[in-house]
Amino acid sequence: MGFDTCRLPLIIIRGGGDLASGAAFRLFKSGFPVLMTELAAPRMVRRTVCFGEAVWDGVCVIEGVAARRFGLEDSFAPVLEHKCIGVVVDREGESIEKLRPAAVVDARMLKSELPDMRSLAPCVIGLGPGFTAGTNVHFVIETMRGLTLGQVISSGSPIPNTGVPGVIAGESARRLIRAPRAGSFAGICSIGDLVEEGQTVGYIEGEPVQVSLSGRLRGLIRDGIMAKEQEKIGDVDPRGAQVDVYTISDKSRAIGGGVLEAVMRHLSGNTGF
Repeated sequence: MGFDTCRLPLIIIRGGGDLASGAAFRLFKSGFPVLMTELAAPRMVRRTVCFGEAVWDGVCVIEGVAARRFGLEDSFAPVLEHKCIGVVVDREGESIEKLRPAAVVDARMLKSELPDMRSLAPCVIGLGPGFTAGTNVHFVIETMRGLTLGQVISSGSPIPNTGVPGVIAGESARRLIRAPRAGSFAGICSIGDLVEEGQTVGYIEGEPVQVSLSGRLRGLIRDGIMAKEQEKIGDVDPRGAQVDVYTISDKSRAIGGGVLEAVMRHLSGNTGF
């Protein structure tokens, strides 16, 4: 027997990157209306699996789920009626006060200690370092790869930020593509391309941006984005041709499952275990 998904309450997610999108996808597929907030010029790396891309293109579709850009003054009826995920440019969180969601998920991945945000909604969930359950949020979701990835923490903090990327196929730091200098990025490769170690994938102010290992290019910032020196601007997956750059990653899906669990625990009143 089915049920009326419109009866499920609205969830607002701050951030539109890949981890935020994994959470949005799982919540939406479970019947929750979802609105995501973003910056006016977001700088996602894994753009093919980020609903935040709707800021640029108006619409973004990931694994059959569509997100649409809305303005703060627009009617959010299509979002509340579970017709699509909404994405709104809202740096200060005005939509949270306007729509009063049942839960707010902070997925901005700021990785710094944040103020108490528990007054934003009946349930506030933080992803990764910077959050402490019972201090500045109600729940924290573990974002570090390993046995506890996606774990719902109802008291205390997640594993601290190490500054070291997770290991995939034996590779960690070499997976990342970093800006050799500050300036505007211009790409000559596309997400999904197979690349070789040392290959140039773009330029910043005329200086080549090269990859440090061979594999499939699974992330790259948009042309024209201003990068800081040594900022992460891309990502190579060493598993190569087997990688599907249009599918939500195992990490994002696990974290999304943790968010869904936390929301359901709040709604059912089972918050302390």
